[in-house]
Amino acid sequence: MLAQWNTEDPVTRRDSVSVDRCRNPGRDYLANAGRLRPLKRIEDKDLLVEDIIMFQLVHRVSGALQRFRVGMKTLGVLDAIRMHPDAFRLLFCHEPSPLTADVLERSAVGRNKRRAEECVVAFWRDYLLDVEEQEGPLQLGGILAFTTGANDIPPLGFSPLPSVVFLHELPLRQGRHLPTANTCINCLRLPVLKKVEDFKETMDFALKNTQGFGQE
Repeated sequence: MLAQWNTEDPVTRRDSVSVDRCRNPGRDYLANAGRLRPLKRIEDKDLLVEDIIMFQLVHRVSGALQRFRVGMKTLGVLDAIRMHPDAFRLLFCHEPSPLTADVLERSAVGRNKRRAEECVVAFWRDYLLDVEEQEGPLQLGGILAFTTGANDIPPLGFSPLPSVVFLHELPLRQGRHLPTANTCINCLRLPVLKKVEDFKETMDFALKNTQGFGQE
């Protein structure tokens, strides 16, 4: 005789709830948002999306924003922001600064081969200026991405700061000394070459043949 299934058994109820959650993975989220309702028409989908956005961006953080406003009222900071919003905009709204050769240039301290490295620093500076003049900020963003993985400078800057090191006496790779990068530490490794034309050629070759950000 088959044993009767006890629907009151705690284990059975737990398994039933687990199955229901698998079938409706967003059920708990919608219930917390107060938007748990059946979709009877295709238009209901758009209404549900609007409700979710409103909950996620407004209602969910309203308590924290209210406490933030109370704190900003201390010493009249909130009133000052309301009176002079443009003056405080940069403190609260990030605007990526335009990339220039000056922004990207990073000097490195030479060691026992300082003279050769100083020549490469000059080549690097000239290369950035040429790219900025000929191709603009977009290609400068590509150079930044090759080094750091980011096309723009993040709101809080880089940590660690981008740096340049030099590649001495590397074996030729298909007839070229190629630049490489370590995006984990934002480090660009420049080949030590004697001619600026060779330097620019290797930089162009590396940047145009790298998929994504900088790779070995």
